[in-house]
Amino acid sequence: MLTDRLSFARDAGALVLPDPGRLCVFGARGDDDLSPLGADLQVVQGMKPEHDALAARGVDVAVAPSGEFAGALVVLPRARDLARDLVARAVALARGGPVWIDGQKTDGVDAMIRSLRAHGTVDPVISKAHGKLFRFEGRVPDDWRAGETVLPSGFVTRPGVFSADAPDRGSELLAELLPEGLKGTVADLGAGWGYLAARILERPGVTALHLVEADHAALECARANVRDPRAVFHWADATRARLPDPVDHVVMNPPFHTGRKADPALGRAFIAAAAGLLKPAGQLWLVANRHLPYESVLSERFAKSADLSNDPAFKVIHAERPRRAGRPRA
Repeated sequence: MLTDRLSFARDAGALVLPDPGRLCVFGARGDDDLSPLGADLQVVQGMKPEHDALAARGVDVAVAPSGEFAGALVVLPRARDLARDLVARAVALARGGPVWIDGQKTDGVDAMIRSLRAHGTVDPVISKAHGKLFRFEGRVPDDWRAGETVLPSGFVTRPGVFSADAPDRGSELLAELLPEGLKGTVADLGAGWGYLAARILERPGVTALHLVEADHAALECARANVRDPRAVFHWADATRARLPDPVDHVVMNPPFHTGRKADPALGRAFIAAAAGLLKPAGQLWLVANRHLPYESVLSERFAKSADLSNDPAFKVIHAERPRRAGRPRA
């Protein structure tokens, strides 16, 4: 992990940093030990839980870099196009200063090293804890900078956001099965770039829609895609979301991965959060891969639930009357 590789590089005398100078760190996580990088740094992190964890530790953290920097470090994300964009941004920000790149083997660090060797010097390379940390000196192609993608449907997405190339099939199925008579206030938990929200707002009976999304980049796409005045945007961890008042409906296609690892507990946390946000007669509309074990938490948190879909890959659950277990409020 990043913490192990940074400490090893520092102790080996290989981690040469700008002195003096400020360092920009792209993508560090909430529990990463950044002390080997010194105190003069800013972390760029758009995932709300990680952002908040860093801020709670007193780290200067933002969703976009601000000010001038003498060097940079990039923690590689899984998405190749986003990884290349971050490296290009880091090289530009560092203005000839050191650029360090860290990544797990499962996140494509070896492929990144091969690509960068065609554009400059990669040295040293520190291998530890199933990943690599290395320094790059050189320039990268202009087309590594990634902009917005406009889908054939007109929706805007960005590299690295969930389902950036097209609407997720599960979300499409859920949208098809939502009742035309849906009305009242609705919360879209894990709203992503706004596909489900746009479909929900096709229902004239919806009076307000709260889009809750932890990924700042995805939420910015949603702002561009959902211009309806009934929409209210919340940059928040859906499992801890607070809304001004209880809502009539929660609609969601919750994530079920933490990194590359399947984590059904994340979906279960979304279901528990939904129950806490709903009115006593509120209703949940949920799509999930058919194999995910959500039935026990649904029976614990709702008086009634049913699968509306015959799709072999996805189940669409309609649950009613949340059981009281504490309701989040603003």
